[in-house]
This record gives sequence, structure tokens and C-alpha cells, in this order.
Amino acid sequence: MAYLPFVLILAIMYFLMIRPQAKRQKEKKKMLDELKKGDRVVTIGGIHGTIGGFKGKEKKTVILKIEKNTSMTVNRSAIAGLTDKVDDTETEAIEAQN
Repeated sequence: MAYLPFVLILAIMYFLMIRPQAKRQKEKKKMLDELKKGDRVVTIGGIHGTIGGFKGKEKKTVILKIEKNTSMTVNRSAIAGLTDKVDDTETEAIEAQN
């Protein structure tokens, strides 16, 4: 019986902190795996663009078209999400590190 409060605290931490974070990570991985040419995305740094293609045999880098004649190459992991589905908390990660 002495361990009951400790077990309850661990269970509450799991359901309030660990489980939601794991769910968000799974959703982001799925979104990154389903990216295709023509998707409008925003990077973690706040750059908006359209996916113009992929590089490498594992397609870990993305060619991001910013304007008509401007493109950038970024890592797939640098994409925060699709333009219409990104909230401010996903782009604040880079600001917190500075």
C-alpha cells in the first residue's frame, strides 16, 4: 500500500505527458512520409514553399520552391507541416533554442 501513491503519480504522468507526445511524433512521422510533389509546406524556420521534388535514393532531402526561379534544398525533417495545418507551437521549437 505504501507504493500506491507513487504508482498513481506515474500513471498520471504517462497519460498526461508521455502518451500525447508519442501520438504527436507518430502523426508528424506519418505526415513526413506522405509528402509528395506539389504540397505546400512550411519549414521549422518559417519558410513557406512548394515541394518541387526529392533528392537521394532515400528521399531525405526536399527541393523546396520558394518563388518562380528560387528553390532551396532542405532536410525532410526540417518541414514543420503542411501550410494549412501548421500551428505556432511547431515553429517555436527553433526560437526556443536561440
